[in-house]
Amino acid sequence: MTSSQKLQVAVIGASGYGGAELVRLLAGHPQAEVALATASGERAGAKISDLFPSLRGICDVACEEFDLERIASTCDFAFLALPHGKAMEIVPPLLERGIKVCDLGADFRLRDVAVYQEWYKLPHSACSTLQEAVYGLPEWNREPIKKARLVANPGCYPTSAILALAPLVAADIIERDSIIVDSASGTSGAGRSSFGLGMHHPEVSGDYKAYNVGSHRHTPEIEQALNDASGKTAAPLHITFTAHLLPIARGILSTSYATLRQPLDTASVQRVIAERYTAEPFVRVHPAGELPQIKHIVGSNFCDIGVKVDTRTNRVIVISAEDNLVKGAAGQAIQNMNLMCGFEETTSLHGAPVFP
Repeated sequence: MTSSQKLQVAVIGASGYGGAELVRLLAGHPQAEVALATASGERAGAKISDLFPSLRGICDVACEEFDLERIASTCDFAFLALPHGKAMEIVPPLLERGIKVCDLGADFRLRDVAVYQEWYKLPHSACSTLQEAVYGLPEWNREPIKKARLVANPGCYPTSAILALAPLVAADIIERDSIIVDSASGTSGAGRSSFGLGMHHPEVSGDYKAYNVGSHRHTPEIEQALNDASGKTAAPLHITFTAHLLPIARGILSTSYATLRQPLDTASVQRVIAERYTAEPFVRVHPAGELPQIKHIVGSNFCDIGVKVDTRTNRVIVISAEDNLVKGAAGQAIQNMNLMCGFEETTSLHGAPVFP
């Protein structure tokens, strides 16, 4: 592909927060451009910059209703930012027409159809396509992603939890049945279009609450990735995962706990994590004892990780912070696109966090 032949990209579901973030980040990509954006209902026909005035003069593409043949004739690559259950209807015909796909939803993340149906309460209509999907966590799956034509972008909570815990599971230094993950996210994680009374600002502001306790849909996704990190011979692990709602717009802070198999100090555990991510451009491991904050990653594709060992209880505490709309969604999706299309992995993702 020459410099004058940019990858033509479709953003399907561009009217949500994830879609807008994709457009924002792609606007700075030297080898790809948004050729087509879709939205449904009253948003179809509006310019993306009318829906998101922050994009005025940056991307003024008009949103269209979904049209498979128009996408096939216009685009080389498609991002799907759709509600659960929608991507499975669209992905197979896109692949048949030679379009590579990165799906930001959950339809292709879980390899076991029965597990998907149990947690998402939906039948899966694209089981054969599911078998070729590659889980899009570059730090742990880079080579398969490069060869894939369909990548399932990880969820926002799972990204923060998996990156924090996978090195410890892979090194076999924690008890597999002891893992607890407490995660807190900003309200943009609930999406832009469909939410109940509990997501309105007066309900959220000044509060902090847990939700979907014991039944959060990201639980099996985290377990699947951690089981992969530990190797096929180990018995399946199960975790306790609890999500919380923060009264902020964006950002995730995850606090993960596990019992060490043998006594180790903070510096020793920090080395295990730091050595695993030495060459990773978007994982920043803090020095031993220093802990990350949401304020230090907002607007960026970084996931910051810090660790502390509680020697009194022989438990390790790993804290990870990321922007749920960037590393937890659109930024990681573009990272995957770069790998799938042979671009330098960090292209258009170099931006520093916004502070304060």
